[in-house]
Amino acid sequence: MLIFNFNPFPVITTERLLLKRITNEDVAEIFELRSNPETMKYIPRPLVKTTEDALEHITMIEDKIETNTGINWGITLKGNPKLLGIIGYYRLQPENYRAEIGYMLLPNYHGKGIIPEAINKLIDYGFDELHLHSIEAVIDPENLASEKVLQKCGFVKEAHFKESDFYEGRFLDKVIYSLLKSK
Repeated sequence: MLIFNFNPFPVITTERLLLKRITNEDVAEIFELRSNPETMKYIPRPLVKTTEDALEHITMIEDKIETNTGINWGITLKGNPKLLGIIGYYRLQPENYRAEIGYMLLPNYHGKGIIPEAINKLIDYGFDELHLHSIEAVIDPENLASEKVLQKCGFVKEAHFKESDFYEGRFLDKVIYSLLKSK
């Protein structure tokens, strides 16, 4: 079974991006992301309503890093500290050598290749540093943009669960995409 250790926190860079640790100083951007109905449209979680809610979300992210049960990065452009989004391994399954990747990005930055660039770097990190065998992404089947991004990054549709989750009075479908480590 895998054992994860995110101390020291791994800062990751790509050609354009700096993936950094999220801190309480990012509260305004976390609030902007998690309170935006468009950003949260396909994420079955309540909208953040206050700065305190955003700080609680940051604390949850930090707790997962400290307990080595998940890791998330703030997405920034190199040279600009403003948080544009979040990406990370939300659920780690060390016993299965598998992790779930998730991401969100402010709408102004959609369609600029930021998420595929970040995902590709996290794929390398997951396989090379975390020694994962597979990476999964769980999406709403109506989230065609996310589906396209995952396919662009080499993920393959693994399953479509009909009405598998109950949220806000209705049943939701979910689709799982996955990527296996190349042998």
